[in-house]
Amino acid sequence: MKRGLLLALTCLLALAAHARTFYVIVAGLGGEPEYEQRFAAAANDLDRIFKAADATARVYTLVGAEATAARFRDTMNTVEREAKTDDDFVLILIGHGSFDGIEYKFDLPGPDVTAAEIAAMCDRVPSRRQLIVDTTSASGGAMQALEKPGRAVIAATKSGTEKNATVFARYWVEAFEDPSADADKSDSVSAMEAFLYATEKTAAFYNTEKRLAAEHAVFNDVGHGEPVREAGNGQGMLLSNFTLLRLGASQLAANDPAKRALLDKKEELERKIDMLRYRKAAMDPADYKKQLTDALVELSKVQEKLEQ
Repeated sequence: MKRGLLLALTCLLALAAHARTFYVIVAGLGGEPEYEQRFAAAANDLDRIFKAADATARVYTLVGAEATAARFRDTMNTVEREAKTDDDFVLILIGHGSFDGIEYKFDLPGPDVTAAEIAAMCDRVPSRRQLIVDTTSASGGAMQALEKPGRAVIAATKSGTEKNATVFARYWVEAFEDPSADADKSDSVSAMEAFLYATEKTAAFYNTEKRLAAEHAVFNDVGHGEPVREAGNGQGMLLSNFTLLRLGASQLAANDPAKRALLDKKEELERKIDMLRYRKAAMDPADYKKQLTDALVELSKVQEKLEQ
């Protein structure tokens, strides 16, 4: 009995110590019924998906009349109080945006919020790893204000001048419901995989409709410089290591207190291996080989334990 109690306590501590993910999803002003329904549906789908996938996740979703600037700030204040440095933070904006050549605004019922205001709210969240996904029109105009080291930013448009309503949000949601989005078959969907899936589907939409593409999604995850459309030169590392959804065995492990710590260790080792490969050119070859070999051996052992 003592052994059983000790095991249960150990499992509870492992679960409590796990770094959680905080999601804030905001569906802004639609302006007309079709857009109101589309934006609300996308937000509610993400809410359902993230809550079902991870029992430890904290998901806050604002839609319709609830998605005001005041409620947005209140929600962000809650996350600021509850999140820890080791927790991941994800903000997803759905709806219409505007850009006057100087300032981006996210359209909400009542007063809008600017990119600078959104950035300030996110800056107060203590999470070291952050992701902002702005799927709105003109979202490219928000990139510069939102950039920060440790924060990956995705925008549905390459600039503030692409002002038509976007379809990117539709395919961003679809990425978490289509198993093919898990391109590397890791039983998880990273932010990079979701970005690539959504951009490919968006391009296909305009091609099928025989329309000139009115949106070109971009990202920046190094915290400075110009946004890009493809990984390379350091860009893409954070997005590739930012797990948004676990599938299959990984999802079961994430919700199993006895295996959650092992899953965390596995993902930590995978990030370490990716970082080593990124730094390979600047490392001593022997040191690189030793560190990589040690990490791969440890990863193999952790994977074996997860599969038991």
